[in-house]
Amino acid sequence: MRAVAVVEPGTVRIVELRKPEVGPYQALVRTEAACLCNATDGKLVAGHFPGVNQYPLVLGHESAGIVEEVGHKVKNFHLGQRVIGGLVFDFGDPKYASGWGGFCEYTLVNDHDAMMADGVADASHGWAEVFEIQSAVSDDIPLEEAVLLCTWREVYGGIGDFHLEPGQDAVIFGAGPVGLSFVKFARMLGLGYIGVVERNTFKHSKALELGADEVFVPDSAAFADLKERRGKPLDVVIDAVGHESVVNTGLPLIKMGGSICVYGVIADPILHLHKGAGPYNFNLNVHQWPTRRRERAAMEPLCAWIREGKLHAREFITHEFPIEQINVALTTAKGGQALKILLRY
Repeated sequence: MRAVAVVEPGTVRIVELRKPEVGPYQALVRTEAACLCNATDGKLVAGHFPGVNQYPLVLGHESAGIVEEVGHKVKNFHLGQRVIGGLVFDFGDPKYASGWGGFCEYTLVNDHDAMMADGVADASHGWAEVFEIQSAVSDDIPLEEAVLLCTWREVYGGIGDFHLEPGQDAVIFGAGPVGLSFVKFARMLGLGYIGVVERNTFKHSKALELGADEVFVPDSAAFADLKERRGKPLDVVIDAVGHESVVNTGLPLIKMGGSICVYGVIADPILHLHKGAGPYNFNLNVHQWPTRRRERAAMEPLCAWIREGKLHAREFITHEFPIEQINVALTTAKGGQALKILLRY
């Protein structure tokens, strides 16, 4: 089967690997489409993802496809069903490590609920926490929305981890797919003021379209005067970029007991916090990894929004390429004029 591999940092190729074999609790999925994760995939390609140092690795964790085979103990997947979250961890070749392997032509999903019911959801039986969010998708959810659910579930789950509430005032740093998803969901969930800080002016109109009240470039006078103009501090600052400079920029903006919420992986192992720039009491929430329970629970409200016509993939997908043009897609992602990039198989 074809697979997208980072053969060494900075070099990506399509390689041929063995098609995965189905275990008793697994289903084989033929990939239909995938999406680039600009942050995680970008760091894996560049060789900067914390804790990952083995190359070549097989890329990807956002994909959707059709079940073609099921193991004999599978209860919750069936032939012809569309699923999301398929990954490959073992490629039959010890040379290749897994960068989650979701950009393979064939992936595997694991029946978490069946493993739980049979009492084998543990490491000794090959269980991993990611199995909990390998999910079937209802037939009325289009393919493009199904792929975007991989991102949307994580962001919706992050909102729960950050304890965001209706009426809270927030500023979101970053207007990539994650930042814009925070904007969209925060508005739909009834937050109050929503400001966005984004250096790339290409993304400003999209942030406003999705519900932001104001959008700023970081060094603008309008942003510098934000707290004074509003006459009060913010409840929360969300860092959708993942950098300590955002954390420290946000500290003077929040109220007593307010929150700085970091979404995503900060590449540097040490975080330098300018504590005195913030109020005496504040919360620092660092969300570097999805909370699978919340991510799984996000499926129902997100699919409801899709069915109601309130949430569309076209709001986020700006480019589409066949998988054979993976390097064109990666170059486009770095160019600053793309949001979500869809890959067709």
